[in-house]
Amino acid sequence: MGEATMGSGPRPGLFLRNATGLVKSWSTFDAFVYSFWSVNLVTLGLYGMSFVYTVPDGQLLAAIILFGVLTTFLVVTYAMLVSVMPRTGGDYAWQSRVLGGGLGFVLSITGWWFTLFLWAPIYANILVVQFFAPLAYTLGWTNVATFFTSQNGIFVSCLIVLAFVSVVVTLGMETYARIQKICFWIGIVGLVVVCALLLFASQSDFQSAFNREAASLFGAKGNAYQATIAAAGKGGFGGSDFGHFAFGPILLLMPWLAFYLLWPNWGATLYGEVRGAKDIRKPFWSMFWGLWVTVGLVALVVVLIVKTMGWNFYQAANAAYWNSLYAVAGAPAPPIPVWPYPVMMAGWLVDNHLFQALLIIVMGLWFFGWAGTLFLSSTRVIFAAAFDRVLPAWAANISAKRRVPYGSLVLMIVPSLVISAIYAYKPTFTSVFLDATAVLALTFFATVVAAIILPWRRKDLYNASPIARYRVAGIPAITIVGVITGAFLLFMLYEWSFNGADLYGTTFSSTPNSVYYFLATYAAAIVIYVVARVVRSRQGIDLSRIHHEIPVE
Repeated sequence: MGEATMGSGPRPGLFLRNATGLVKSWSTFDAFVYSFWSVNLVTLGLYGMSFVYTVPDGQLLAAIILFGVLTTFLVVTYAMLVSVMPRTGGDYAWQSRVLGGGLGFVLSITGWWFTLFLWAPIYANILVVQFFAPLAYTLGWTNVATFFTSQNGIFVSCLIVLAFVSVVVTLGMETYARIQKICFWIGIVGLVVVCALLLFASQSDFQSAFNREAASLFGAKGNAYQATIAAAGKGGFGGSDFGHFAFGPILLLMPWLAFYLLWPNWGATLYGEVRGAKDIRKPFWSMFWGLWVTVGLVALVVVLIVKTMGWNFYQAANAAYWNSLYAVAGAPAPPIPVWPYPVMMAGWLVDNHLFQALLIIVMGLWFFGWAGTLFLSSTRVIFAAAFDRVLPAWAANISAKRRVPYGSLVLMIVPSLVISAIYAYKPTFTSVFLDATAVLALTFFATVVAAIILPWRRKDLYNASPIARYRVAGIPAITIVGVITGAFLLFMLYEWSFNGADLYGTTFSSTPNSVYYFLATYAAAIVIYVVARVVRSRQGIDLSRIHHEIPVE
């Protein structure tokens, strides 16, 4: 049944309810801010780019721009799918209606539910290295800073993230939109200050400030700036030239950049709650500007780091920190025993610890405005599956006042607590978290395949949609952009899985725990679907019929 024939709604009793009960609470600007936070320059961006020292010949600025161009095809693909089916659940809705209910459920639920458990500790680690640790050291609270590196501290940081995210998601879409906008505007002001500090200071100013604060906050002696470079060299880092350009290394940087730049479509599962989403321009521009405003800001920050900190030093600082943390042979402890947070180091250009602490607090809003992305999108995928009767009915329950799917939220919180405890107290399990990006990319790839075949597989939906008129040489535009996007995703999936040098720490051969975990999650998803199919069949409900229809929002 296509969009054009839905006037009377789905057949009685087909779905859990006649309508989802969710409301269109967000504007296009709210969707843009959510997309902007999802490709967060500060939290995910600076963190992800701290690993690019593993490709020292890669020209980062060129890689960022190329990645932005290729990800734009992903944006177009998703915007078109939103226009065809602007429904809560995003990837799940599209995959289940085009690829089939079983395949769609397994591929989407594994990515958006089981894999998102792993992101809770990732968010917690970012909160520690970008907020708690630098703030505590700046204020002289060394014991607080070191606590968060202990197993108990790691688990506490996970609990803090889960508590905060649970609260903001429970407050509802309208309230969360206000929170993310407040954090957005204040966070932008903080970024302007950081950029101004880097712009108007010289490299000699930075070296003096770095050496001063290394001694003041961490007790480092001598020239800590040069000692950082020397420590990286002992760990095997041979230096990096920002002006070097070679296409091969640029391509090898892209799987690192995916850690943050691959997510402008993160809000696609929410477009059933965005006003006017059927108009392709609205989802496109919200995702496009979320991506490209970030690309522009990343380029600006990278250029300023090169100018004021020195590119070789910045790469060396990251190499020294990570090599020491992962006990690379020959790698000594760096003079600064914390993650080299560019915001903290830019603040050192002002010789005032109160100012430095305030800057860290303000820039911390980049985390708190972003944190809701951990659960918000996933709850809608779980909700949509429950609304289709694949998951228990209580997972689709919503609160009457704020329209929050609290059943779905519980299914995110409880397993995340377990995974967080494993992460904190079983360090050998941490290799699993490296693949969290790759599995989500695989989920996106499945959606892209659905987009490619949509015009033929579901002619009813495609022909009734606004995108049916977009063709190139007679070929549906969604198919063309889907093929380009699919090739881009396949390249990164191949590098994550089979890169000969294991640059990303995610190859099948180097992370057996990760392989077992994700095989188990896919198996669990298959079991859930098979059980649901059997149970619903005994109740006289045909899931395949449900997955051919489109629910009313």
